[in-house]
Amino acid sequence: MNPTVYLLFLLLIKTFCNQSVFYGYIIFLADVAGAVYKQWIPNTNFENASNWDKNRVPCPGDTIIFENSKKLSVFVQSTHRTAGMYIPWDGEFILASGAGFAAYSTHSSSDPGCEIGSTTTFRDADSYQWLDPELWHAASSTDDLESGNYLFSVHEERVPCQYDDVIFPAGNSFRVNIQPSDQMIELKSISVMGQKFTRDADFARYMQSNTAKLQFHGQGSPKVTNTKCNDKTGCTCGNSGEHENICSALLQHSENVCPGVVCMHPLRPVGHCCDICGAIVSLQYSSDFEIEKYRNRLIFTFLSLAKYTGVQIAISKVYKPQSTLRIILQESVPEIQVVIIDNKTGSETGASAEQLASEIMTDVTNHGQSFGIVRGTMQIATGSNSSQSSGRKTVIDVTASVFGVLCLLLVGTIIFLLKTRTTSFPRFWKRNCDLEPFGTTFDKGFDNPMFDTPEYTPADVPGLYSGEDALKGGIVKESGIYFINPLYDEDECNG
Repeated sequence: MNPTVYLLFLLLIKTFCNQSVFYGYIIFLADVAGAVYKQWIPNTNFENASNWDKNRVPCPGDTIIFENSKKLSVFVQSTHRTAGMYIPWDGEFILASGAGFAAYSTHSSSDPGCEIGSTTTFRDADSYQWLDPELWHAASSTDDLESGNYLFSVHEERVPCQYDDVIFPAGNSFRVNIQPSDQMIELKSISVMGQKFTRDADFARYMQSNTAKLQFHGQGSPKVTNTKCNDKTGCTCGNSGEHENICSALLQHSENVCPGVVCMHPLRPVGHCCDICGAIVSLQYSSDFEIEKYRNRLIFTFLSLAKYTGVQIAISKVYKPQSTLRIILQESVPEIQVVIIDNKTGSETGASAEQLASEIMTDVTNHGQSFGIVRGTMQIATGSNSSQSSGRKTVIDVTASVFGVLCLLLVGTIIFLLKTRTTSFPRFWKRNCDLEPFGTTFDKGFDNPMFDTPEYTPADVPGLYSGEDALKGGIVKESGIYFINPLYDEDECNG
């Protein structure tokens, strides 16, 4: 069904039905269209002021310089008057309708703020790397991309993942460096200047064109698979093998140093390059878990509240190494990671994230089983100097709550039996005066072929008991041997 028809249908539901039903259909829609779109940010457009060394578009009468050794594709949207222009040996101008270049006349009026006769140089665009997380926007729909409603995610997942739709916007020229790697870059689809590729053969053919060679450089090349995640519990991004390269690309302009944080015990989420203040909720799940359904629960139940304005969450499946007694094991197990940050500053940093994480953990306790969650762990790092909040870790085992109830019932039963011991226990265990005789012969045990058969009863063993002492610990009768229990009086049996 067309997404527009779905939205109209949802509006009707919201108008005539209650809110819970409306949210239910929102969840259904997210399950159907749970794709992520990654859009490339930089461009090499002529009219982009950041592409020029003077941080402005060339003025009329400027001399325009493109370094001749650079390969470049430049999109031009309008007509520009120039005193002269140096163009690269290998490059192209993509002209929009009515766009072009014209010679500048000294009799022409200059624009305000422009100096006649200045030189403007186009910046080097070769430094833009595919693996740089800062150069991508992520959204759950193309409409969200256009409206600026972007998703927050860890650094590994800001770079296109294996099931993402990648978009290089129409009307933008670009140049991106794809470095060679042992890990193949796989994408669901890729759109370049309005042309969408869903078959790898078609995209490979496009990559042979001169325009593509100016847009994509380096030894790497994406592969289009046109496959989506078919696991309802979620799929991993697939960029974990590129973690070091992603972090290197991210920190290349800051001397490989992460920004400082104010919290005492910062956190490092799986897939992130730097420490954060906030909260991490880790969830272990069963086969009944559905990541899109739970994502929508977090958004509509918590994140939509006014008190959480400025709070961002990232939810995804990750592989986390298991450790026991500080020994890191080689095996990693999948879990759902929820990263929470807020826009608080100073000592309040992470306060809202902590509150949201606590509410999520309470929700896991009360409703986790209905979502297929079996265990939850919360880690907190805030700007507060209180050791009670910063670095705190909380674990909630959802399945343990059932066993907890059973344990309480068992303890209650034991207490009840202990309180009623004087009346219940004598009926439960017979006293020795009520026991039937064993027989006339004392049982000396079984014959062990490895040892001799005992020839003495305990009372007959020399040195073990002697004289009357032999009868103090045990009474020998014709019916056998029994021992006196000091808790009971023999007279009670005879009475």
